[in-house]
Amino acid sequence: MTTSPHALLGIAAVALGLVLTPGPNMIYLVSRSVTQGRRAGLVSLTGVAAGFLVYLLAATAGLATVFSLVPTLYTALKLGGAAYLLWLAWKAVRPGGESAFAPKALPVDPPRRLFAMGFVTNLLNPKIAILYVSLLPQFVDPGRGHVAGQSLALGLTQITVALTVNALIVLGAGSLAAFLGRRPTWLRVQRYLMGTVLAGLAVRIAADRSRVLATP
Repeated sequence: MTTSPHALLGIAAVALGLVLTPGPNMIYLVSRSVTQGRRAGLVSLTGVAAGFLVYLLAATAGLATVFSLVPTLYTALKLGGAAYLLWLAWKAVRPGGESAFAPKALPVDPPRRLFAMGFVTNLLNPKIAILYVSLLPQFVDPGRGHVAGQSLALGLTQITVALTVNALIVLGAGSLAAFLGRRPTWLRVQRYLMGTVLAGLAVRIAADRSRVLATP
């Protein structure tokens, strides 16, 4: 295997931090699960999974080559990713920050629309776009060769973490919403913890001076 175990652990940690931070995917899945049931939440999650696969295919199809040809683009996207993580961190810790476990009412939809909504929600989720365009390349080591293979392994690791956590959230959405709704202190702890993790990742990415090279 060409991918470093440290890189796999690193992307797993990033994926865990991002999936636990309230965003479009979590808000939609929780709202759907609470208003329409677990089955609807899981069908929606399959759409989210399809969105992840689209990003993964794009990442393995030549992002590294594009970045090697236009290094300024890579730098701009990296700094943009760091700035976006800082913005997410601020949203998490700011006074009055929203909780994903205060679900919004949604209409009852058939399975096909549930899948489509999950798919589109993930494709249009800026957090996921930044993950694949700016964050994932940080864990690719050109010296190990097979950049596309490394991107595939890292992306599959991220998808596994994200889908596992989201499935658990879907299955326990109703109970979690009720539990956290009665315990605002727990919500504040979760927000500050995730805000700290995201801010740390942003600083690490902004300070990193490595460059992605083309696939040999």
